[in-house]
Amino acid sequence: MTPWEVAGVLAAGVAAGGINAVVGSGSLITFPTLVAMGYPPIVANVSNNVGLVAGGVSGVLGYREELKGQSERLLRLGAASVLGSLAGGLLLLALPAEAFRVIVPVLIALACVLVVAQPRLNVWIAERRETAHPHGGPWLWAGVFAAGVYGGYFGAAQGVVLIGLLGIFLDEHLQRVNAAKNLLSLLVNTTAAVLFALIAPVDWWVALLIAVGSLVGGFFGARVGRKLPSRVLRGIIVCVGVVAIVKLVYG
Repeated sequence: MTPWEVAGVLAAGVAAGGINAVVGSGSLITFPTLVAMGYPPIVANVSNNVGLVAGGVSGVLGYREELKGQSERLLRLGAASVLGSLAGGLLLLALPAEAFRVIVPVLIALACVLVVAQPRLNVWIAERRETAHPHGGPWLWAGVFAAGVYGGYFGAAQGVVLIGLLGIFLDEHLQRVNAAKNLLSLLVNTTAAVLFALIAPVDWWVALLIAVGSLVGGFFGARVGRKLPSRVLRGIIVCVGVVAIVKLVYG
């Protein structure tokens, strides 16, 4: 790896860590960067996943105030993320990469619609239920499990999917939803990373560079993201989701 390539991977890691802390979809920067440098897609995908765990840690720490009072809920949903990630990671190693090519853009588009419609849907749901379920109920658990499968398989824009789901089923401020998204995404990435470290072709030098970059990016991304108004954060989420769809369909 040349010095320029080292710098490129580090820079991509910083950007990915920052984007993941605010929204998600940081893999849409690091994964194409590695592929453009000549790494095979599977090697690029698993190495990227392992490296981004560090950025997830800094993102979660940056949102620790917004995580207060959500421990019981996140224990339940975290189990769904871990189980889903295991299933997704095994699918990645067993199925061809084309398997999710059509499904992934549809999932991201649906997530963007959910994020935009979230305020109206929250009112509609609140009018039709006696009390808000503190954990989101079984449908949210199933949705988080499905997002975990997706995240373990590829992971780009899993944050957009999770924010869409959590925002609809939980009666919470968007910043607290984003904090929960960061923790669940970290669980997905960590679970997949452990699996990949054991049975997949990880390039550890690449993973280390992405880890260093994403650790820095996640720290600064969390500081910026926590100060954004809900409307601005929602707009950023949708824009990133649209970019993700374009990259996945035409990239």
